[in-house]
Amino acid sequence: MRAITIPQPGGPDALVWAEVPDPEPGPDEVIVDVRASGVNRADLLQRQGHYPPPPGAPAYPGLECSGVITEVGAEVVGWAVGQQVCALLAGGGYAERVAVPAGQLLPVPCDPVDAAALPEVACTVWSNLVQVARLGTGDTLLVHGGGSGIGTFAVQLGAALGVTVLTTAREGKHARLRELGAAHLIDYREQDFVEEVRRVTDGRGVDVILDIMGGSYLGRNVSALATGGRLVVIGMQGGRKAELDLGALLTKRASVTATSLRSRPLAEKAEIVQGVRDEVWPLVEAGRIRPIVDRRLPMTEAAEAHRLVESSDHFGKVLLTRPPGGGSAVS
Repeated sequence: MRAITIPQPGGPDALVWAEVPDPEPGPDEVIVDVRASGVNRADLLQRQGHYPPPPGAPAYPGLECSGVITEVGAEVVGWAVGQQVCALLAGGGYAERVAVPAGQLLPVPCDPVDAAALPEVACTVWSNLVQVARLGTGDTLLVHGGGSGIGTFAVQLGAALGVTVLTTAREGKHARLRELGAAHLIDYREQDFVEEVRRVTDGRGVDVILDIMGGSYLGRNVSALATGGRLVVIGMQGGRKAELDLGALLTKRASVTATSLRSRPLAEKAEIVQGVRDEVWPLVEAGRIRPIVDRRLPMTEAAEAHRLVESSDHFGKVLLTRPPGGGSAVS
């Protein structure tokens, strides 16, 4: 088969569409014939050499995909050859085929190509907002990076849960985020989000913050929390390190949690996937949450997809679709 490989870490041109060995299913795995794969910022970090796949995972990038099951391991139950699925992956989505643990499969709840935009963001957002932060009806939620794949999903999930959603994003993305359910939009380039949070909440602060920035936002995020607030950090686009005022955290009886998904044990991932299937998939099937896809590009144009995501000019997810006939090297 063919897959996007990274012979040497580097910029987008480091991605090469090349022949690689076919995957073999383990006893509790299936082989998925990939139809599309979502592009995530973790893929960009892997390409740069900063985020290697966990042990046992394919070397190729790609943390989610949609496609059709073509082989089923001997111990797999509940799934069959020919079923359309989407899947959470530890890697390998930028390929024609991928082996997937059965516990990380989900039925396709929407368009079978656009379904590739859902598994990673749905599992990340649900596990952090519902499992970790205990987000519930009546809460206020601040989502940083509302125009991203994570952001557009978090805004929709918050709105579906009866939450008042605030989000930071470039002004040009505000109208579309309002359509997705955001009640208050903050242009992070022109406005101080802490001041805007205080203004909108009459000085109270927000109950939950979902943060992709990390170090550069840590102090301001704590300032924006309400008493008993929960800050969940899921990214480090603004750096790994910052000074934390424990006094401010103690006074607010607040908490700071940092989580990742890719390297978790299979059992934990399966539990999250099942939670998403039980609680989120009905919302997708009902049209209350939908995959937000900026554009689809052939997998052979992975370099262009990475440039687009690095620029942050996209809205929602960028998808890579399997090219007919295989294609050639990426440049």
